[in-house]
Amino acid sequence: MNNMTVARQSRSRWLLSLVLGVIFCLLLAAVAAAVLLLPKNAAARFGEPDASLSWWNRLIYAAQLLYYEDELTQPASQTTGETRFVIDYGETASAVAADLYRQQIIPSADSFELYLTWSGLDRSIQAGDYRLEAGLSAVQIAHRLQDATPAEVPFSILAGWRLEEIAGSLPTSGLTIIPEEFIQAASHPGDSGLPLPSGWGKGDSLEGLLLPGMYTIPRDTNVNLFLADLVSAFSEQTGSDLEQKFANQGLSLQEGLVLASMVEKEAVVADEQPLIASVFLNRLRAGMRLESDPTVQYALGYDEEKDTWWKNPLSLDDLAIDSPYNTYLYSGLPPSPICSPSLSAIQAVIAPAQTDYLYFRAACDGSGKHNFSYTYEEHLQNECK
Repeated sequence: MNNMTVARQSRSRWLLSLVLGVIFCLLLAAVAAAVLLLPKNAAARFGEPDASLSWWNRLIYAAQLLYYEDELTQPASQTTGETRFVIDYGETASAVAADLYRQQIIPSADSFELYLTWSGLDRSIQAGDYRLEAGLSAVQIAHRLQDATPAEVPFSILAGWRLEEIAGSLPTSGLTIIPEEFIQAASHPGDSGLPLPSGWGKGDSLEGLLLPGMYTIPRDTNVNLFLADLVSAFSEQTGSDLEQKFANQGLSLQEGLVLASMVEKEAVVADEQPLIASVFLNRLRAGMRLESDPTVQYALGYDEEKDTWWKNPLSLDDLAIDSPYNTYLYSGLPPSPICSPSLSAIQAVIAPAQTDYLYFRAACDGSGKHNFSYTYEEHLQNECK
């Protein structure tokens, strides 16, 4: 083999080594580029990584997230309906992930905790009682657990409240309904499509139709849906034969509720509601004025000095107010209910005590009870000395 042949062979080996070296470098660069792009690809699918993660941790977490992508982004549970999930105060992200997995809400505790750490959501999980609907992915569940604000809120209407008092409780209820909006809609329902009971005019105020009690209301409800829920609850709880039951006492549906609202405001002790109802019914049948303080209080409206809708005691000037609600001046029932009567007050009008009483006066012992009498002379004798 001559020197020229050796030189050619040496050059060939050098060129081969060069080509192989270039290929290796290109492959290495491609692999490095792919690795370096992992955090970017993960960020595109799962959001930007938490700022506290180091470059190396971002790389490791990104690779794992992409590996578990389907597990994290597909519906996590095959169950239907809502699942209740409770997070206790002080519970760690690891414990939350384990509980979710144990209750078969997510397919993997490890991948869920991985996403929590990547996103930084592991530090902001809130304790609370959650309702998780079917079809949520693990990623969606992670974000849902950042806000323990319930989707529904309890809302109470107290017996004897008038519409303005119900409206006044809205700002602190958790609902977004504006009090003025409520008053307008409840006072003038018109053709709003509310499920009004038979015998109730579309133009009539809803005063008296909003039954006292505790309601569970969607937090994001609007005023029309809110009122529809309340009116439906009235019909469900009073029954479809309420109009007929009032008719047995010679009253229309609205008249029955007017009287029930008066009984509600007059009776401090619930056991006396049937007795008070009997007095009012007896006076109506005798053609006597009802002379009920709460009707005057309703006519007077809000008392700024005493910060109440139900001024007490009433002055002689108050009793002389010219209003169709003033039962000291006008015979018969007021034109509409004066408050929200309880079921017991409604029942008292449906089935009043069988008495001949025409008068009642508050007892002088501060018990809230009343003394009942047949004659005006007896009524005067019951006056506190």
